[in-house]
Amino acid sequence: MAKNPDQRDLFPGALEIMLLQSLRHRPMHGYALAKHIKQVSNDLLQVEEGSLYPALQRMLREGWLESETGVSAKGRPTRIYRITEAGTRHLEKEVVSFERMFAGITRVLAVAKA
Repeated sequence: MAKNPDQRDLFPGALEIMLLQSLRHRPMHGYALAKHIKQVSNDLLQVEEGSLYPALQRMLREGWLESETGVSAKGRPTRIYRITEAGTRHLEKEVVSFERMFAGITRVLAVAKA
């Protein structure tokens, strides 16, 4: 994620969750994934190549993604990523965990305001 005084690092696993969720909609290459996350977040999140491609490689090794060679919109060879069944199961588990964590943080913030 981009370093900016107004931005914070994501919690561990957040990038993977966003990548897997994005790939649930359609297979994409790396640049399209980064662009999609930036666009959907209204430019609040920017995935840097130095974070994106290592994450994609980890996810391929874990079996959460598969890839094939394709051609970009500009006619260049590229790798197209697709979520696997194991990736979908992992995403669902991580989303439940994130929602629980977020609910806890929300409760603590609500008490702090009271």
